Amino acid sequence: MTLPTTFNPAEIEARWYEHWETNGCFRPERPDAEAFTIVNPPPNVTGSLHIGHALDNTLQDIVIRYERLRGKDALWVVGMDHAGIATQMVVERQLEARQDKRTNYTREEFVEKVWQWKEESGGSITGQLRRLGCSMDWSREQFTMDPHFTKAVTRVFVDLYNDGLIYRDKRLVNWDPKLRTAISDLEVEQQTIPGNFWHFKYPLEDGVTLDDGRDYIEVATTRPETMLADMAVAVHPEDERYASVVGKHVILPITGRRVPIVADEHADPELGSGAVKITPGHDFNDFEVGKRAGIAPADMLNMFDGDANVVQTADGLIPQEFIGLHRFRREKVAGEEKGARELVVERMKELGCLIPHVAKTKKGEEVEMDAEPRQIATPFGDRGGVVIEPWLTDQWYVDVEKLAKRPIEAVRSGEVEIVPASWEKTFFNWMENILPWCISRQLWWGHRIPAWFSLDGEVFVAETYEEAQAQAGEGVALQQDADVLDTWFSSALWPFATLGWPDKTDLFEKHYPNSLLISGFDILFFWDARMLMWGYYNTGERPWDRLYLHGLVRAPDGQKMSKSKGNVVDPLGLIDQYGADALRFFMAAMESQGRDIKMDEKRIEGYRNFATKLWNAARFCQSNGIGASGSVKAPTARLAANQWIIGEVAETARAIEKAMEDLRFDAAASAIYHFVWDRFCDWYLELIKPVFAEGADPDAMPAVETREVAGWALDQILVMLHPFMPFITEELWHSQAELAGAKRPYELIVAKWPEPDAEVSKAATDAIDWVIDLTTNVRSAKNELGIAPGAKLAAFVPSPSDLAASTIERSSAAIERLARLTPVTLGEAPQGPAMQVTAQAGSEGADVFVIPLEGIIDIEAEKARLAKALEASRKEARSLEGRLGNPNFVEKAKPEAVEKAREDHAHHTSEIERLEAALARLG
Repeated sequence: MTLPTTFNPAEIEARWYEHWETNGCFRPERPDAEAFTIVNPPPNVTGSLHIGHALDNTLQDIVIRYERLRGKDALWVVGMDHAGIATQMVVERQLEARQDKRTNYTREEFVEKVWQWKEESGGSITGQLRRLGCSMDWSREQFTMDPHFTKAVTRVFVDLYNDGLIYRDKRLVNWDPKLRTAISDLEVEQQTIPGNFWHFKYPLEDGVTLDDGRDYIEVATTRPETMLADMAVAVHPEDERYASVVGKHVILPITGRRVPIVADEHADPELGSGAVKITPGHDFNDFEVGKRAGIAPADMLNMFDGDANVVQTADGLIPQEFIGLHRFRREKVAGEEKGARELVVERMKELGCLIPHVAKTKKGEEVEMDAEPRQIATPFGDRGGVVIEPWLTDQWYVDVEKLAKRPIEAVRSGEVEIVPASWEKTFFNWMENILPWCISRQLWWGHRIPAWFSLDGEVFVAETYEEAQAQAGEGVALQQDADVLDTWFSSALWPFATLGWPDKTDLFEKHYPNSLLISGFDILFFWDARMLMWGYYNTGERPWDRLYLHGLVRAPDGQKMSKSKGNVVDPLGLIDQYGADALRFFMAAMESQGRDIKMDEKRIEGYRNFATKLWNAARFCQSNGIGASGSVKAPTARLAANQWIIGEVAETARAIEKAMEDLRFDAAASAIYHFVWDRFCDWYLELIKPVFAEGADPDAMPAVETREVAGWALDQILVMLHPFMPFITEELWHSQAELAGAKRPYELIVAKWPEPDAEVSKAATDAIDWVIDLTTNVRSAKNELGIAPGAKLAAFVPSPSDLAASTIERSSAAIERLARLTPVTLGEAPQGPAMQVTAQAGSEGADVFVIPLEGIIDIEAEKARLAKALEASRKEARSLEGRLGNPNFVEKAKPEAVEKAREDHAHHTSEIERLEAALARLG
């Protein structure tokens, strides 16, 4: 059976994936083999495959397939995250579409609806990962809300609490008024939006004045509504303008609240008036100032409810007209004419306490405005999409500062390696300045916090209700905390809880610590750092030996992909168009440590062409009786071309092994790509064609040996390329065996990594390399001078090396067929126009071939053409060099313009070298 003429990725991909999964090929039984373990970052149960997932999982699959081929007990743990906020949002939207809502149900009823949604609609990404070719252990698919995982999460919470590392505290949190839950700093996105800067007068009490005679202090704010909960005014302790009033008071307009003037270094004398209004219950900086001023968190005023609507403060001083208003007017809320912000400004203006902003028109005329327009950096929730409100609530916290110490030591000592190492500085900076982690979320879906409260507020933390009741004593009524844990709390257990921990299972004992984690740099703090903390705390060991951080996949122009920009690329669409193998190879080839990847569909198309070239090479082999090899070891070879390809296989295997050890995916992909395309397809198959030419004896030694070596070399290609292009390689692996009516004893996915174990003649391989170098240079010279590729030219070698002399004598037919040089004479060339071409002869230097051009081209005209092109490229290169050397251009021009200039400069620099070489050839 021979291969079809055309390569159809879609047909083979679905067939082979189902075969692998059905036959347990992703986790073959290897109880005595060395373990190699990776865990995939669990995608959200609500998620769909995006281009970042495609990169992340392709790299992981390359590694796991490679280690599986090397005989390891390779385990790739797969599963999904319950994604507390995201999943609850999805289900609530479904209810809203039916004019229903969550609060119409009990907590248990709503959670049951979420489980129902999960079974019916959740996890579509798992099918998409299969389409990408991910060889995960689906037989042990995990979910962060599975009973055994929930058991582990509960154990960790209780242990941390008992060790004093989890505590409950009243602090400011990032509150999402849309989702009505606290979120972490890492889930807050800073956006710059149009806003305003208002200036207010706060009257001094009891006739007190500043040294300049003013009876008020000027403060400025971007959030006027918060003045309703102001508790102080801060000035710098060394600001002489306010030295006389520190310790005095101001009377707040609107509320009439009497608040102190405090000295604190948070106030910047150079910024505005140098005085800052302090709202400790609604600003993170003000919270710290308030504490330093002696205001206990329990006494800090709160003016908002969970929806960010105004409520009465504890002192009852907010006028009734503000109660119930949203913090500011929302354009999308029908009938909402004003919010607290707009009403505060209105009342301050009426009271004469608004200091107008004076601006000038284009004509130079002064105009007064209520506020100074500014672009304001504003925090938004990454899921809720609304402005975050700093809100004072009771939440659960982890003392991560203590937990961070062991991971810091591990990275510093090299016990855990971060690749690329350039990320270590970022890691240390964050870990050494880490703040308490708020882990409670006001949701119904998730791991409910294992804490129970008595009626008097005493808390009892335990793994079960029964244990909590035993702590509280008989007859004490208990109610469980309504909050759930931050999703990242549970996913931080992923490297060990997925292996059965806290039980000491065989799987845990063998596969923990994991070998490697591959992760996007954007979740270094969300997930990676927390896994380190949880791993060391719970198991006493690192979670993994190495952490590889890859970049982002960006749009072709280098911009970040986003739906709003319309530049998002669907990986499934790319798979439909080019095949999974082509997309995977693109990801690997472009993954260079420390750099983002620019999406380039032309390159993906190019790698589809690469797959087609391999397909056609296999068809050529099959048409000449070249089938599967029965040996991992290289066959014995006497012919130079066969010895050469065996040596090339060994060298390529070593190059891939080195690249994979260094996690240089681009280098590994480049090594196999150039071996397949350049060495095997372009050279080896050309070199062996005469063996199978019409009239050649198919049973003669050259044909028999070549069929054996070529079949072996193609098998090694399929094995080495398999981690990158699993589908086409598996198809060809079996097709090669079927050529002779045989069947492979095992699938390629569980084959053995190349071990050529062969000695090859250096003289033979040097001769082939010499012919290849000569042919390449002759073809290049012909192309530069416009000489027909097929034209046969005479050549002279005045001072041949020993390698040249012996190769010309033995391989004149190959030189004529490939380099199109005949006859080749060892000796001086006749006088007249000629070009010079070299062939490298190793330590003997380069052999110079003199090729007469009399009657073939007009030498003088060609020199003039090349000189003109050379001068044009030099001129353009100088111009570009000047632009790139100008800081104003590099720093102020659009990034894509700078990148284009760099590319053009590189092109012209290359052209200069090429044209100079061409002129040199002509003498």
